[in-house]
Amino acid sequence: IVKMVMRKVDLRSDTVTKPTETMRAAMASADVDDDVLGHDPTAARLEKEMARIMGKEASLFVPSGTMANLISVLIHCEIRGSEVILGDYSHIHIYENGGISTIGGVHPRTVKNNEDGTMDIDRIEEAIRDPSFEICYPTTRLICLENSHAHSGGRCLTVEYTDKVGELAKKHGLKLHIDGARIFNASIALGVPVSRLVQAADSVTACLSKGLGAPAGTIIAGSKSFISRAKILRKTLGGAMRQVGVICAAALVALEENVGKLESDHKKAKLLAEGINKIKGLKVDVASVETNIVYVDIVEELSITEIELFKKLEALGILVLPEGPLKYVKYILFELIYLLEALFQYICLELLIRLVVHHQISESDVLYTLSCIQKALTGLPSENGGN
Repeated sequence: IVKMVMRKVDLRSDTVTKPTETMRAAMASADVDDDVLGHDPTAARLEKEMARIMGKEASLFVPSGTMANLISVLIHCEIRGSEVILGDYSHIHIYENGGISTIGGVHPRTVKNNEDGTMDIDRIEEAIRDPSFEICYPTTRLICLENSHAHSGGRCLTVEYTDKVGELAKKHGLKLHIDGARIFNASIALGVPVSRLVQAADSVTACLSKGLGAPAGTIIAGSKSFISRAKILRKTLGGAMRQVGVICAAALVALEENVGKLESDHKKAKLLAEGINKIKGLKVDVASVETNIVYVDIVEELSITEIELFKKLEALGILVLPEGPLKYVKYILFELIYLLEALFQYICLELLIRLVVHHQISESDVLYTLSCIQKALTGLPSENGGN
């Protein structure tokens, strides 16, 4: 009996990639030592290269993006009760367990994210506390941006916008941190070097295990004094590791081999978006697909939930991520007399699924995914297992 092998296309995230053979070979032969003592040569080589790429004095390898952002915020807001301004749909605010508050005692002050991931400059400035009234207000010390902006579908923040936020931060004596989990995607999409894209930032993170495809880790970059303090906090949080060069070796391969593949990822995401947009009952804002993330709206007339579609696709070997109906929460702000502001919110109940392209997704996989989506919606039998 011949068992049919189901073809699988994993579009849940760009974090699901497997290490390439080149990465595995580099990991097996990595020159390592005790990185907690600062002696691991492979980790040092990665940190030096990433500092160069990001245009900063120094950088530091940490296990995860969540830890990287937490360390960065805690350094800039070292006094408990400090306040950070960040987007209401930023990764730090929603997806990092509220760590800046529970661990650092840092208060988040959110500003509405626009559909392109930006925050209006004037709204950021309005959110900065008046330091003369510190007897009541927390002290604003930091502004955080996210580039590319995941919850906006991988939209990119331009150099011009980032520079304006940097100028605003300096004007008020604040620091600027960029959550650059997918900063390489933004760099490729905009045609701007990473170093220029984050020039205005006092600190920046870059994930190694998303678009770059390494198995684990994130880099924090900043000034030498900032990174010296980051090393201490990394140890405090349990993120200092010994022969970490084994992991850093794979990241060095990722920098050499996979940065150049990001443009192809973006093209395949566009191809996927355009194909889905032609399928009756589904809708994609193709113009908003700037990098490797595709959000799909299920129109009301289709009478199917995102979970139902998710399960049908899973049965066909297509793995996607259901986003649920609460992706978009919109706010209407009314200014009343005496500058009183009343905030009203309403929820756009859009059923969404998310698909993320990475370097291990081929154009054939994209075309196959489109055929499976069509089958899932029409009820036609699957031919999974073919090429």
